[in-house]
Amino acid sequence: MKIAYVLNSYPQPSHSFIRREIQALERQGITIVRLAMRPGSAPLVDPGDQAEAAKTHYVLQAGMFPLLLSLLRQALAGPGAFLRALRLAIGLGRVSQAGVARHLIYLAEACYVAAHCQGAGVDHMHAHFGTNATAVALLAQTLGGPGYSFTTHGPEEFDAPVALSLGEKLNRARFAVAISSFGKSQLSRWAEFGVWNQLKVVHCGIEPAKFENPAPMPDGPLRLTAIGRFVEQKGQMVLVRAMAEVVQSHPQVHLVLIGDGEMRADLEAAIAAAGLQDNVTLTGWLSEAGVRAELAGAHALVMPSFAEGLPMVVMEAMAAARPVLATYIAGTPELVLPAETGWLVPAGDAGILAEAIGELAQVSPERLTQMGAAARQRVLQRHDSDIEARKLADLFRAACKGENQTD
Repeated sequence: MKIAYVLNSYPQPSHSFIRREIQALERQGITIVRLAMRPGSAPLVDPGDQAEAAKTHYVLQAGMFPLLLSLLRQALAGPGAFLRALRLAIGLGRVSQAGVARHLIYLAEACYVAAHCQGAGVDHMHAHFGTNATAVALLAQTLGGPGYSFTTHGPEEFDAPVALSLGEKLNRARFAVAISSFGKSQLSRWAEFGVWNQLKVVHCGIEPAKFENPAPMPDGPLRLTAIGRFVEQKGQMVLVRAMAEVVQSHPQVHLVLIGDGEMRADLEAAIAAAGLQDNVTLTGWLSEAGVRAELAGAHALVMPSFAEGLPMVVMEAMAAARPVLATYIAGTPELVLPAETGWLVPAGDAGILAEAIGELAQVSPERLTQMGAAARQRVLQRHDSDIEARKLADLFRAACKGENQTD
């Protein structure tokens, strides 16, 4: 069985879960064709991402002439299918914020993808995120390419389901995947009742072998780690404001912010304005080994997001035997259990977040170790990459055979 992964930009440091999924599927004996529209925009510091980039075929790097040639060939070889795809692209574009012109580019990409899949003998296409990559897969299927499925993560898909034509994509897919029960509930809002059985939950996975020997809980004052893109929805600005309150009573608390993004300058300014230069460190993007090292030196992960799907960093911290302080949004409460594996607080409230950090600073190392062990046990039971890949592989096989699977 040969599966084409149709992706927008790949690999990305923040999307390492896609790489793990692909590699776990390959361990299942499935051949994966990596088709990305473009390379990722962030620097690739992890060797695993660098290796994936070398294996990926980039559609837009082919150039304008090959894309237009693919479009012309599709139009001549199957004019009926091409007209259906053209009408669909225009319809998707009219309701989309991206517009019709952008969707005509997606149509050209789809013509190239459909031809590439045919030449490679692809049995099925799978996309990640219900955005433009899934639009390309949908249009490629309409042109006569193989059937498709896609994984939604949130929050982007759930913020703009009409503009993304999420219902159309769900109803035409062989099946669709959510990464949490919460995510599946959101897909159910937009899918026709007749395809609800084709909405599946497959968790993003971690590789347990990389977390075989968790480091013991460190000594010393509370040290927190937060990981993610520096964008509004990740809530780092609220976390900085909370830290400004925390240090009034706990001056030795330290926070490490791992990541980068458009808000870096704003965060640096806020840290300086609050006089937190000795309490907050920004590292930039780190390799997976670097992230694991930072988690080993931390007492807990803090995840102050306003909107999420189910963050991989929460899974990785729990696998490293670290409790998690997070906001109770989306799928996070499915992993983080108050008083067992961590703490949950309302999103966007710096005062309550500061109180929770202050309480965390009073927890004994022994209790933190117990919570970390419970966190590790829970995530390993629910998010083993090979187990989750096996579920996805079964879905691919059933879809290629034209079978419907019930939950």
